[in-house]
Amino acid sequence: MQQIRNIIFDLGGVLLNIDFKLTEKAFAELGVTNFASFFNQFHSNDLFIQLETGVDEAAFYNNFRSATGLGLSDEQIRDAWNALLLDFRKESIALLPELKTKYQIYLLSNTNEIHLQEFYKRYTATFGQANFDALFDAAYYSHRIGHRKPNASAYQFVLEKHGLIAEQTLFIDDSINNIEAAQKLGIQTIHLLPGMKIEELGL
Repeated sequence: MQQIRNIIFDLGGVLLNIDFKLTEKAFAELGVTNFASFFNQFHSNDLFIQLETGVDEAAFYNNFRSATGLGLSDEQIRDAWNALLLDFRKESIALLPELKTKYQIYLLSNTNEIHLQEFYKRYTATFGQANFDALFDAAYYSHRIGHRKPNASAYQFVLEKHGLIAEQTLFIDDSINNIEAAQKLGIQTIHLLPGMKIEELGL
């Protein structure tokens, strides 16, 4: 095992607490009783894959209404979709500046512009700082780069962009699908299970 020089972090379930069940519940209250078949931690249908690889918000809202057959407003869809976002892990966030002195650190998140703007707001409200991305040497979001995990192209995008050697790079994620995909590329990995925190890993 080579010495680690770079760390790539996932966001949800690693630095930001999330609960998919809250969004499922919020949509159920709006009449979407089969939301888990659309999206969960381990599966996304085409509607949400498109959202996480760059389709704009207006198209997503219209496509969601078409897929569900419900006349929901943009705001209802947005608020239910954002319900899964909880609070930032303050101790984990506090560790990042220290890690940045020892490693090159990056963020690679499957997300979308709706969630991005919401967690930017929550970061500013929690920490009084406006630039969440500045915690990292670079931050990459699937909908902005057009690649999402567990596709190999998502990891390769970061590796190639910064000339990183896979074997010298550690990837931390809470999804086993994403972990296994990174391992196939030779990247070192830590699967962050429920209850685990990055500040307890001895990085």
